Amino acid sequence: ADRREGIGVCGWILVSLSFLLVLITFPISIWACIKVVREYERAVVFRLGRILSKKAKGPGLILVLPCTDTFIKVDLRTVACKIPPQEILTRDAVTAHVDGVVHYRIHSAVSAVANVTDVHSATLLLAQTALRNVLGTQSLTQLLAGREEIARSIQATLDSATEQWGVKVARVEIKDIRIPMAMQRAMAAEAEAAQEKKAKVVAAEGEMNASKALQRASMVLTESPAGLPLRYLQTLTAVAAQNNSTIVFPLPMNMFGSLGQKRTGG
Repeated sequence: ADRREGIGVCGWILVSLSFLLVLITFPISIWACIKVVREYERAVVFRLGRILSKKAKGPGLILVLPCTDTFIKVDLRTVACKIPPQEILTRDAVTAHVDGVVHYRIHSAVSAVANVTDVHSATLLLAQTALRNVLGTQSLTQLLAGREEIARSIQATLDSATEQWGVKVARVEIKDIRIPMAMQRAMAAEAEAAQEKKAKVVAAEGEMNASKALQRASMVLTESPAGLPLRYLQTLTAVAAQNNSTIVFPLPMNMFGSLGQKRTGG
């Protein structure tokens, strides 16, 4: 009854005539009535301009009337759509060019055909807008460090907006972030200064630890005077292993003083 009210009496007369024409020209007309829908496709059938049912047809063989029915095939496979580079002004007033990739698929062929003119173009334009809106609320540091969180936020925004189009957004990825060369040089200088600061701190800590170790070693040598010549001999062994031709022997100054007194006395 609902279908009769939908297409009207004249519509049903045309459908009946079309069906009668198929019967008269059978079996030749059967080739124009049978259509094949692939496994990854669904067919939305229109009868006199109205969707025949709330559910798409397929996969397999479907039957359409040659004069009153038309159909549109919808691909249900996942589509990888590249988002063109977008010029973004971050929250801290830094200009960046960001591009990405959005993966989506159509889960309702009827909604994709009836609710939007071109579902793929609409999804791409919406992805560009969502990318600009979400990244505009982030600082440059958050943009560089939190790509996964930003991608999930964009995915949630797209998924909620494309639900009425029968589109399911599976994944959003941010591919590349390009910032001006002046900003790159400034960030590189900042990173270099931070590394130099860490290196100086580590070197100062090493000097402090070495000074404490030398202090403890001097206290040990003070308690044991015989240890100093032994340590000197170990140092000479290390120097000789490096093929050096010059070896310095330290002598105590009191020895020279005693030699000078003996010469004076002689």
